[in-house]
Amino acid sequence: MLEFTDLSAISAWRVRPPVELIDHLEHTHHHYLRAELPRITELHRRVTRSHRWEYPELEAIGDLFEELRLDLEPHVAKEERVLFPLARRLCAAANLPSFDCGSITNPISVMVREHDLNRELFRQLYSASNGYRVPDGASEHHRELLESLAALEYDTEVHHGKENEILFPAIVALESGLMP
Repeated sequence: MLEFTDLSAISAWRVRPPVELIDHLEHTHHHYLRAELPRITELHRRVTRSHRWEYPELEAIGDLFEELRLDLEPHVAKEERVLFPLARRLCAAANLPSFDCGSITNPISVMVREHDLNRELFRQLYSASNGYRVPDGASEHHRELLESLAALEYDTEVHHGKENEILFPAIVALESGLMP
């Protein structure tokens, strides 16, 4: 598993308004996922079609990536359709709004659990791919696949770090500050 140590990618957001961070998450990380997940899927198909007999680990890599994709796509949709609109409402409120979900901590706890699941799937993907190391004799597409998976893991870790470490605590604090 890649070690995420670049805290500067996250800490700069501590002084920015939560709504600005939400916009950034959608325009940067969600956009990246929407572009990369289908591209990596196609890349995996191409590599597997040509090299599945030489590199049997491609099957496990594909299964884990598909599981990850099936988790990430609805996760992003839930953030954009549920959590982020609630957070924007909360940021604009002078008084505590009423949410169908009760407290904003309820959808946040779901997102954090899903982040933990993503981290575990990446751990397994890292292991199945031998640390995203390109095997001897691998094609350029195979190399691109493994590099893309490593980049996806890094971007997802930065993305989730911004949410877990900055956005979620900020909006929970806003909600607490508005409580009577």
